[in-house]
Amino acid sequence: MKIKYNPELKELALQLRNNSTKAEINLWHYIKGRQLMGYDFHRQKPIGNWIVDFFCNKLMLAIELDGYTHSFEEVFKKDKEKEQSLQELGITILRFKDEDVMNNVEGVLEHIEEYIKSLENKHTPLSPLNRGEA
Repeated sequence: MKIKYNPELKELALQLRNNSTKAEINLWHYIKGRQLMGYDFHRQKPIGNWIVDFFCNKLMLAIELDGYTHSFEEVFKKDKEKEQSLQELGITILRFKDEDVMNNVEGVLEHIEEYIKSLENKHTPLSPLNRGEA
């Protein structure tokens, strides 16, 4: 499925990239430039009427980092609406708290890698050896 790009969000996405949170900067350090299992991630990616923190088109995977404002009721409701819209496009969202990225980035990366491996396993056809045939 082709992901719709909303050019009206381009300027806001640029502002968000230029004013990234510490957690976003920390995670970006590990996933930029195809460092995470060879996959290309983009940050502050406009999709439809939303901007996701990080996005990999090939995996149809969005990574969202939640700071303290995400505990506010209105932000929580907006996050749910965003998730539903993205899921309707076939995009999976992985959410992490800022504090987890700052205090346990290895664990966050491990969780993302496990998700990617599960996707790869679903899309890898079994060879005769893997099916028990010889």
